[in-house]
Amino acid sequence: MRLLLLKENEVSLNRSKENLNSFEEIFGRNGEPVRHFQAPARINIIGEHVDYLGGIVLPAAIDFSVDVWIRPNHSNEYRFHSVSFSQTVSVKHPFSPLPNSHWADYILGVLVEIEKLGNSIPGFDLLIDGDIPQGAGLSSSAALEVVVGFAVSGIFSLGLSKEEISLIGQKAENHFVGTKCGIMDQFVIAHGKKNHCLSLNTDSLKFTYHNFDLGDCEFYLINSNVKHSLKDSAYNTRREECEAALKKIQKKNPQYQNLYEINIKTDELLSYGLTENEIKRTKHVLSERERTKQVIQGLEKGDFILVGEKLFEAHASLSKNFEVSCEEMDFLADSLKSLGVIGARMIGGGFGGCLLVLDKKENFSQMEPQIKKSYQQKYGLPLNFYKFEISDGVREVSK
Repeated sequence: MRLLLLKENEVSLNRSKENLNSFEEIFGRNGEPVRHFQAPARINIIGEHVDYLGGIVLPAAIDFSVDVWIRPNHSNEYRFHSVSFSQTVSVKHPFSPLPNSHWADYILGVLVEIEKLGNSIPGFDLLIDGDIPQGAGLSSSAALEVVVGFAVSGIFSLGLSKEEISLIGQKAENHFVGTKCGIMDQFVIAHGKKNHCLSLNTDSLKFTYHNFDLGDCEFYLINSNVKHSLKDSAYNTRREECEAALKKIQKKNPQYQNLYEINIKTDELLSYGLTENEIKRTKHVLSERERTKQVIQGLEKGDFILVGEKLFEAHASLSKNFEVSCEEMDFLADSLKSLGVIGARMIGGGFGGCLLVLDKKENFSQMEPQIKKSYQQKYGLPLNFYKFEISDGVREVSK
């Protein structure tokens, strides 16, 4: 294990040196130091599609990351280079979205929101690299938003708090990119703590850290390799349906501020004039509220069988009530259950991406080839398995 860690550290160091060299080749040198910042990916154990409804979620930062190298350039230009896309972009004020849902929009949206707070941002150069799988539902876009906000605040001494940076990232995605995401992804990416998950009240932004100890069990991820784009999917529609359901309920119960807190039996929802889809979305939200309480209790008591049951229930609700799964994801969840896995569910916005799996560590080697074979035969797609560690949130790597 020690040798493996040393090799991983060596690879990380070599990658950092390569990107620093690439930075200077692309942007030249100007006497300013190049600083390196990093933001992690995230998982969410339970509490899916409730973070924009005032709900409680249970996320954790994990050790995949987006890394940026940045320095002031003493000009009115903002130059960004993506290693993944092998592309350099140069922009000036006023900022506006680029054609074709461009990756740079996530950066520009953050700059716009920082400036709305009264900050002036001089020109800078930025190189981006990372190892978060694209389209896997691990929040690579939120990681980019948070690391850019944190880095810009750092190099220009803006003094933005992690909570402010989280909100800036969410607003950038809501207003500039056009995805009506909640606060969870940006918040845990900013506030993550090694070996801990956090329960976050997305209404009040109050949170509590929980020690992450699974004993002889483990969480891991399976990437379905079904790609999705939240902006072009039904993600925004789901949020609109939830907002419409709340408005109808508020006509009789104005005391409710969000859908997550309502105390109405699901068989009474029709009497409020909710459509069939609005009833289904509300059923998911209310059942997810109860599952979240049970999962937190299960993790605290080490009752992983209970946790696993609730994960499977959550997937079923996301598929049938919230309708953000897909045939491939449902096949994987059902197959894992038939193979005796403790628990599994889709994570992220939906319509593809990753499943989060909970199981005994000893079972992985037997399960992996079986599920790979059956999935390949049915859909002609490979599966990727990701082991991970719970990590710290956004940080500066070197200065």
